[in-house]
Amino acid sequence: MPEALPSALSLDDHSGVSRLLVVTAHPDDVDFGAGGSVAGWVKAGIEVAYCIATDGQAGGSDRSMARDAMGRLRREEQTAAARELGVQDITFLGYADGQLSPSIDLRRDVSRVVRRFRPDRMVCQSPDHNWDRIGASHPDHRAAGEAAVCAAYPDARNPFAHPALLEEGLEPWAVKELWLMASPQPNRAVDITGTFDAKVRALRCHDSQVAHEADLEERLRAWAEGGARAAGLEEGRLAELFQVVGMPASGSA
Repeated sequence: MPEALPSALSLDDHSGVSRLLVVTAHPDDVDFGAGGSVAGWVKAGIEVAYCIATDGQAGGSDRSMARDAMGRLRREEQTAAARELGVQDITFLGYADGQLSPSIDLRRDVSRVVRRFRPDRMVCQSPDHNWDRIGASHPDHRAAGEAAVCAAYPDARNPFAHPALLEEGLEPWAVKELWLMASPQPNRAVDITGTFDAKVRALRCHDSQVAHEADLEERLRAWAEGGARAAGLEEGRLAELFQVVGMPASGSA
């Protein structure tokens, strides 16, 4: 785990945040990376929405299941997991699992969701390799992260980017805060001690992916304990870590 964070930057302050959008590559990514945080944000009265690039057709270990059937199942699992955390608004973009790239089309489609939902804070996967946690740096994760970062700046705020969006009546929107999950350089922590159980329940909804993991809760707890130690929280606390990226002023293009 990373070294302890500066105390002035360690904990989330979500004052001024009323809407929050999470962008990920696959169903279950948000629950692994930020499920406890999402539960806490919803409890605080923040409206949270998800944008998920693929249906996760390449997931699971059942070779007898048709891939389109796996995709449908994983949409259902993600919808159930979102309900566990209090999230109702989910956009599935339908890109092919395992073949994601930060294309102009993906940037446009994420920008469409940003302009529709108009979030104050956007959470996405880090586009950078994390060599300490290579599993978090799946190529699809990094592709979704890169597209989301480009959507946050400059695409969604630029009226001349993706002109089709203006034709759809979607005006530009400037995201105020950009948070990266699984970043190799975290600088913010969210205390999830009170929402850890909700995170576990959400992940248990992804039965096609985690049914074989008898030690799932123990593994998640170990990660969260490490995050809390890195943030300098007292013994017994649990935390999820993020890198918060400075965003240009709203008028900047």
